[in-house]
Amino acid sequence: MKIRFGYVSHAISLWDASPAKALTYTRYQQLPKMERMEKLKEVTRQNIAHTLRMVHYNIAHEIELYRLSSSIVPLATHPEVMWDFQEAFKSEWLELGELIKKYQLRVSFHPNQFTLFTSPREEVTVNAVVDMQYHYRMLEAMGLEHKGIINIHIGGAYGDKTAAIDRFHKNLPSLPEEIKARMTLENDDKTYNAEETLTVCEREGIPMIFDYHHHRANLGEQTLEELLPRIFATWKTIGMLPKIHISSPKSEKAFRSHADFVDLEFLKPLLQMLKEMNTDVDFMIEAKAKDQAMMKLVEDIAAMRGMKRASGGSVIFR
Repeated sequence: MKIRFGYVSHAISLWDASPAKALTYTRYQQLPKMERMEKLKEVTRQNIAHTLRMVHYNIAHEIELYRLSSSIVPLATHPEVMWDFQEAFKSEWLELGELIKKYQLRVSFHPNQFTLFTSPREEVTVNAVVDMQYHYRMLEAMGLEHKGIINIHIGGAYGDKTAAIDRFHKNLPSLPEEIKARMTLENDDKTYNAEETLTVCEREGIPMIFDYHHHRANLGEQTLEELLPRIFATWKTIGMLPKIHISSPKSEKAFRSHADFVDLEFLKPLLQMLKEMNTDVDFMIEAKAKDQAMMKLVEDIAAMRGMKRASGGSVIFR
């Protein structure tokens, strides 16, 4: 059994490499009209270049998983801006996508918590579709629209969880089918636990990303031994390895907050379960120290009895 590891967006080991440099709409408006588009392109160009740096870093360290930043293109979904970032950087996007394909990296996006389909307000659903389209267009620009995934949470409960889930199923058809085909859902730490998220995924034919930290913070009635085989089965629809989000609590008091690094003791029950299941999985590390936390966790797990490091970014059970 093999576990591959990845991290979120920004390799903090690299100097000045953020792929999420910002341009706010307020700042955009303050610029002379003739300079606005050039500034948008300048920031986007830098973010794409930094993403390319990250991909090279991942290749050098044999890190096969990577979550791309949702903020590569500033103001991409702002109704007063919405510009053609695909054509403006056609060659840059393709260069990035070709490198990702050449080294068979598994990439994903994770839109923010406002991208949801449970709201009673129509405009929230409309905005969710726009945001999902933006992420899909980035995958498309890289030639990864059949390889990358876009992960979201179910959303809010609005005082009635059953009604909210019904709205999710009612609103989801507003999302184009080709985008839904690249969509995943993740259990959250307060509202929709793993059982509830899994039920939605099974009904919609959507793969489920299991967040272990969220699960520990928001337990349901079923055991993890019961849930994991069903969760892993949802990935058969797109022929990809199951993916698990990994982090650990900052403290007992701040249990839902992510620590800088991952506490191996917190993770051991999951590792034991995975060993018994003997199924290859991918771990996306969501700790605050990002790539550094990922590297440390690989070393920590590889040092455990019965474990062995297989590459810079993977381990195997011996």
